[in-house]
Amino acid sequence: MFETFRNAWKIDDLRKRLLFTLLILVLFRLGCAIPVPYITASALSSMFAGGTGDMLEYLNMMSGGALSECTIFALGVQPAINASIIMQLLAVAIPYLENLTKEGEEGQRKMRRITNYVGAAIGLMLSIGYYFIIRNMGALKYTDGFAGIFTAVVIILAFTAGSQLCTWLGNQIDSKGIGNGLSLLIFAGIVARWSSVYTAVTNIVGRAQNGEPQFYFFLPALLVLALVAVIFVVILTNAERRIPVQYAKRVVGRKMYGGQASYIPIKVNMTGVMPIIFASTLCSLPGLIFRFINLDAAAHPYLYAFFSAFNYNSALYLIVYVLLIVAFNYFYVAIQYNPVDIANQLRKNNGTIPGIRPGKPTSDFITKTLSKITLIGAIFLAIVAGLPIILGNITGTSIQLGGTSLLIVVGVALETGRALEGYMTARYHKGFLE
Repeated sequence: MFETFRNAWKIDDLRKRLLFTLLILVLFRLGCAIPVPYITASALSSMFAGGTGDMLEYLNMMSGGALSECTIFALGVQPAINASIIMQLLAVAIPYLENLTKEGEEGQRKMRRITNYVGAAIGLMLSIGYYFIIRNMGALKYTDGFAGIFTAVVIILAFTAGSQLCTWLGNQIDSKGIGNGLSLLIFAGIVARWSSVYTAVTNIVGRAQNGEPQFYFFLPALLVLALVAVIFVVILTNAERRIPVQYAKRVVGRKMYGGQASYIPIKVNMTGVMPIIFASTLCSLPGLIFRFINLDAAAHPYLYAFFSAFNYNSALYLIVYVLLIVAFNYFYVAIQYNPVDIANQLRKNNGTIPGIRPGKPTSDFITKTLSKITLIGAIFLAIVAGLPIILGNITGTSIQLGGTSLLIVVGVALETGRALEGYMTARYHKGFLE
């Protein structure tokens, strides 16, 4: 990957694209440091102190810490990502949206416009919700009368406009830079927050010096596990199952076509980090509600016990979290891959899987293969997401979102490297080989 970046830097056009991408990332980080007016950010420090493990902590991670500081980019690209996921799901259920995805560039342009509108609506709803959260926490300077109404309007519009500006910055990277814009903005935010690793290491060393010598062994063990986890994620992110396909020869006029061998690639981790995002969102909802309704254990013992059971340190949280990851992984693969369509496309192009008859046997074989690969991918995601929670409970350190961060960082880095290689191969093949 480093060799790829070095070769890309030698090409003038690619160097301009890389510098433009870097400029956008710098502007994004500057926006993450500009506070929204009329908010006392220090009043929110207790809400994010120590790692809450709920939805707010997840949103704070995705925004690069901007949410906890109440800056204009507090929502980050989360509204745009949610809108994209929702539109993907709706495109399966609504025929009009499904037809738009098949109408070429014009249909894609309409789909992006609708997605932007949905993202703006989601950003507005999240802005309103976050306004009431910070108001309940006593972080607003003005809450009553005209000053309170004016403050509410300014804060909500600032959060909403900031999320739309983040989406625009990501789109600029897509058109004039290198890589996926929204993914790179998330990547920059997560990397900027890796200073918390130093805090975690300091915490472990401090506990070891204060009479808990077992933490002297935990620290090197965690470092080794982190290195193993990176290697593990890289290998399984690139791993794929290739189903061989043989195309029959056919004569058209005086020329013969076909006869070549190919394959259908099925990636082990074809869903990326999406199942973890879905699962963490659902599992963190009870904890988020519990933090803001202030239940009395004596007055509501059953509700208190229910919400307390979904603390991210509990065994129930871990079990439900893992089961939801597996379920969402199967669901997301089901809406992405249609074995019947793949089998029909192979038959139309005179392609067959060696040893498998065309038609239903082919679709059954692809379905069986997909089921096996999906299970392996689900287990991989469950390990990556669940292991930090277990280690966090053992060491007393908040690393419950470490698996999600690792998947995003490694995935974006590999995706950007592949984008550079593809760009150089398509336009500067000779220079790339040198």
